[in-house]
Amino acid sequence: MRIGVSIGAFSAATVDFITEAERLGADTAWAAEFWAGDALTPLAYLAARTSTIRLGTAIVQLGARTPAMLGMSAMSLQGLSGGRFVLGVGTSGPQVMEGWHGVRFDQPVLRTRETIEILRQVSAGKRLNYEGRIYTLPLPGGEGRSIRSQMPPVHIPVYVAALGPANLRLTGELADGWIGNSFFPETADVFFGPIREGAAAAGRDVAELDLTVAVGVEFTDDIEEAGRRHAGGYAFTFGAMGSASTNFYNNAFARQGFGEDVRAVQELWRSGKQGAARERVPIEIGLGTNLIGTDAMILERLRLYRDTGVTGLRAGFAGEDPHRQLDDLAHLLDLVSQVTAEVAE
Repeated sequence: MRIGVSIGAFSAATVDFITEAERLGADTAWAAEFWAGDALTPLAYLAARTSTIRLGTAIVQLGARTPAMLGMSAMSLQGLSGGRFVLGVGTSGPQVMEGWHGVRFDQPVLRTRETIEILRQVSAGKRLNYEGRIYTLPLPGGEGRSIRSQMPPVHIPVYVAALGPANLRLTGELADGWIGNSFFPETADVFFGPIREGAAAAGRDVAELDLTVAVGVEFTDDIEEAGRRHAGGYAFTFGAMGSASTNFYNNAFARQGFGEDVRAVQELWRSGKQGAARERVPIEIGLGTNLIGTDAMILERLRLYRDTGVTGLRAGFAGEDPHRQLDDLAHLLDLVSQVTAEVAE
């Protein structure tokens, strides 16, 4: 398994953290995009300050940019980084797309498919000519004509953030990788089953895909406190991410056996009882979706991720002290090396 690090709010301190993470051996720096800074600008800056670490978006929001504009940005970053860029895409949800971008949230799986297909025409240097249900290029009845990028053709690895079965199947069919969260290795087939189906239908081997999962990392002996704190952090996800009727995170947890729990948390949050909502999240969610505990406990969790077929972890580290976070990264990399060596033996 490769270890990546997640980038939160971007600052000069972030640059120092990522350059040191690169020195320690982190594989990828993943920049997020929601309703703060964008995901592409920080990676362009990091491209000039790093030399080996891959630079990925987790994720850029589909619909916020035209597919061609996304292709232009991706090709620019691939050139600036010397081939280290990874384009992670996702549909986000109605709260962000309609409330922030003013773009109707509809047909998310189809939008993902058409965007990837258009982006691959653009990055391959082909003349852009596309007839889809969402996008038609050139626009019919207008004065535009089919044109091609003037940049050199380049491969852009595309990873899809998918939680629902249809989007997971699409990931297996078209993508280079998966950006996963809400993930328990014990119920990995909830996600990997549809990915395998999509890959098989397209004549692909699922081993071709880089399957990455987000985890919080905290080395501690106080398992109860850390587990409950991480669990409480999900209350915002269950209660505020998405609308009352559309929350892909809640649906993903429901498919893994936590349907009653996430519904209860959502109801508490939306009724203004945020504290009670945090307390209502089961500790099993905090512990099961993260790497929390002693070395022995985290080694056991790492083996579970390895054995399910996860190929990459996108790690976030506890606390605000970058020195401690880097120490924890170095320690995690040592444990992953140990788990990997077990397979070789």
